[in-house]
Amino acid sequence: MLAAAFAWILGINLWTILRFWQDKKRAIAGARRIPESDLLGLALIGGSPGAFAARHLFRHKTRKQPFSTHLMLIAATQAGIAIGLFAL
Repeated sequence: MLAAAFAWILGINLWTILRFWQDKKRAIAGARRIPESDLLGLALIGGSPGAFAARHLFRHKTRKQPFSTHLMLIAATQAGIAIGLFAL
């Protein structure tokens, strides 16, 4: 079970980084963008570390509001849940 959880976290974070990179490339090219709701959805299902890494790596969506606030709220909620689960 632990191996499956680790595989999920790794996979969703790699997928999140890839989607941020694709969105950055599309922004530069002036092409159709990936909706912010899709990027935040990836963060919500476990890809928030990948989202923060991608923002730093690609300098993408670092000042965008309310995107940044929503991402911070997702990460804070996930951190609270993780702390709560480890406290059990």
